[in-house]
Order: sequence, then C-alpha cells, then structure tokens
Amino acid sequence: MAAFGASVLVTLLACDSSPTSPTPGPTPVGPAVLVGAGDIADCTVAGSEATGRLLDAIEGTVMALGDLAYPHGRPEDFQSCFVPRWGRHKSRIRPIPGNHDYETPGAVGYYGYLGSAAAPPDGYYSFRHGAWLVVALNTEIPMSAGSPQHEWLRRELTAGSTACVAALMHYPLFTSGEYGPHPEVRPLWELLYQAGADVVVSGDEHLYERFAPQDPNGRADQQRGLRQFVVGTGGGPLYRFVGVLPNSEAQLRNWGVLRLTLSDGSYTWEFVPVAGESGRDSGSAACH
Repeated sequence: MAAFGASVLVTLLACDSSPTSPTPGPTPVGPAVLVGAGDIADCTVAGSEATGRLLDAIEGTVMALGDLAYPHGRPEDFQSCFVPRWGRHKSRIRPIPGNHDYETPGAVGYYGYLGSAAAPPDGYYSFRHGAWLVVALNTEIPMSAGSPQHEWLRRELTAGSTACVAALMHYPLFTSGEYGPHPEVRPLWELLYQAGADVVVSGDEHLYERFAPQDPNGRADQQRGLRQFVVGTGGGPLYRFVGVLPNSEAQLRNWGVLRLTLSDGSYTWEFVPVAGESGRDSGSAACH
C-alpha cells in the first residue's frame, strides 16, 4: 500500500505541468525633482522675489544651497528677507548652510528658522529622493580626512545601495567666477569620486556654471567623473566670470533655479531663468 501511494504521488508530480511564476524584480522608482539655487534673499535687490515666483510653478523638493539670508544670516535677516521671498516653500526645503549663514555665531538664524530640516547642530545629512541618494554637506565645518563629517560621508556612501548619488555643498571645488575655487572641499570630492557619485550642486559664486564630468583634480573623466553645477543664482547680486576653466561647458549670468529630474539610472537638468531673462541650459546623462 505504501509503495502504491508513492507511485501515484510520482505520477501526479510528473503530470503537473503548470507554469511557475517568475521571481518579481525590483519595482521601478519614478522620477523625482530637485529644484533650487543658493545665495538667495538679499533685501537690497529683487532677485529672490523673482526666483521665489519660479518655485511657485515648479513642483519638487527645494534645494537651498547656502547663504539663505543676507547680509549675516541673523534671525531678523531670515524674517525680513527670506520669509517674504522663499518662506512659503519652507515645508519642502532641503537646506545646506553657507558662509553668510555662519556670520552669525553658531548659525543660530539658519538653524532657528529651519529647525530639524537643517539637521542641527552639524548641518549635514542624507535622504533618499526617488531612486537616488542625496548627501547634503556643510562646508563651514571641518571636511578633512578623519573629521567627523568626512567619516560620516564615507559610511553613507559605503552603506548606500542606490546606483545614483548627488551631493549638495555650498562651496564649489571648481568655478570660473571671481572668488575662485575652494580646494578645502576636495576631501569630500575624493570620497564621492571613489564611490562613483554622479552630481555635485554648489552655490557661493553668484552665477550659473556647468562642468563636464571630472575628477577631484580637474581632469576630464567621462567614465567616473562628477558633473558639477554652480547655482548661486537665487537672488543675490550677480558676479562676473574671470576666464573659463577647463571642462566648463556652460556659463550664465542671470537669476534662476536649477531643476534636476532624477530618474532610475539617469538624470536631466534644466536651468530656468527668471522672467525676462533668456539664459537657459539643459541636458541629460546616465548614472555611472
């Protein structure tokens, strides 16, 4: 009886030809938008009023790339200048601090206004945006190898499972503007480069500039290089270019915001000028 039961079982299994379901793959992640600029609210000029109106019509997470409130980042500078111009977008802002924000000791105006979104007291943090990892860095505190921020960034980049990485930092490593490059940020760039990150977005220079992918020493590198955008066009008085650095592919002198559309495995960029200006830049690229 036991042998008979076993043979029936074998026969039934042999006759079961129902197809097996394939193992489901990862669910695709839709595009996500980062939009914004740095060097924003200066009560002496109207630029931040115009860029704030641009944000009214563009959905997405707002990147505020440092120097949010002139002249000194005091609480009263935020209330009198930033709030009337960009304050209505506060709930969707992902900020990083700049040098003017730290002209007030401890950047108390910056941290006091933005609260937990500014990641006090150190000001650096990360977040997932669509299929991307975004690291928001603080160029006003130590960045050298072995510093807490440097080691934190190393851990974030090592632990990340995403294929695409963008970094936000106020000071640009490369710029053709009149205030020159900032080599002090190179240790952060080196970690990003080693990890295969894709995009760096900076402010500080009051202009727009886009660089081709390059390594931390300024050598063109289409395979692993970081594409840097300088977007200090949020509303402060505009600066001038003093020559053009190697690998600089676009230079504009007008207020506006950068819109980055972050897709799974690729990204597009568009510099959107304020009303009345014609300077634009756009393109697309795949992640490494």
